[in-house]
Amino acid sequence: MIKLSTLLTIKKHAQEIKDLYDSDPRNLTFNAIIHGPIKVGKTSLLRTCPKPIFVHSFDPNGTLVLQDMIETGEALVDTRFEKEDPFKPKACRLWEDEFNYLYRKEFFSHVGTFAIDSMTTWAQTIMYEVIRRAADKKKDREIGGAPHENDWLPQMAFIENYMRKFLSLPCHCILLGHSDQPKDREGNATGDLGIMITGKLRERVPALFSEIYYLRIKNYKDETRELLTKPVYGIQAGSRLGFGGKLNKEEPPDIKKIMDKVGIDSSNKPLFKDLEEREGGENDECVKDTTK
Repeated sequence: MIKLSTLLTIKKHAQEIKDLYDSDPRNLTFNAIIHGPIKVGKTSLLRTCPKPIFVHSFDPNGTLVLQDMIETGEALVDTRFEKEDPFKPKACRLWEDEFNYLYRKEFFSHVGTFAIDSMTTWAQTIMYEVIRRAADKKKDREIGGAPHENDWLPQMAFIENYMRKFLSLPCHCILLGHSDQPKDREGNATGDLGIMITGKLRERVPALFSEIYYLRIKNYKDETRELLTKPVYGIQAGSRLGFGGKLNKEEPPDIKKIMDKVGIDSSNKPLFKDLEEREGGENDECVKDTTK
């Protein structure tokens, strides 16, 4: 027979584990990879996410479709990372410094949805930086040259490390990317159509996300679109939140409606321009001073 004191200890520990789960903001947020063909409307899909929407854009002019929301303050877009020169790379270092600064300042606590647009061009800027660092150390390397075999591992490590940090944020997180299907030398498909990403990260990064959706044209005549939320032959898609039939295999391209279906709070946060302006004193515990 188990002692009463032992049962109470077990019960207390079980409650502590439950409290940790309930207090983890990641269990209250929505994170998804959304991939699809070029210009199918992936960036436009961000319009349906909880606001304010914050985008780190790596695709040149890719966020022009959000221009009206930028003007109203519903979307905030940092386009500095779009401007990259392979022979004088700086976008990767700029992004890393900016992301970590915002992370330390708890900026993302005030964001409804944070998106990286897109995985394809973000990975390119990382590779330019990897090559730059290699050229600084080795005389036989040139900035702007083609990547060598030993350049792929540091690029993959950078991507995976920041994907884990990305998914630890206290806001909803969307990773946009172009679709790609691996093929052998004869042109035969060797894997599913998934997000364009390097090597083994094709499996490791998607495994970190609860949702993987494929955006495609539903009707070419009226240009309606749909999100594939469940895997089909040849296309990578899936949903952990949609267990038990909460989601159909094809859903309308509306992230808020999907969140409502799976029981995730889809409400907006106050827009940045509407945040109350106050001076936080030493005794004001409700306001965090982020000016230092």
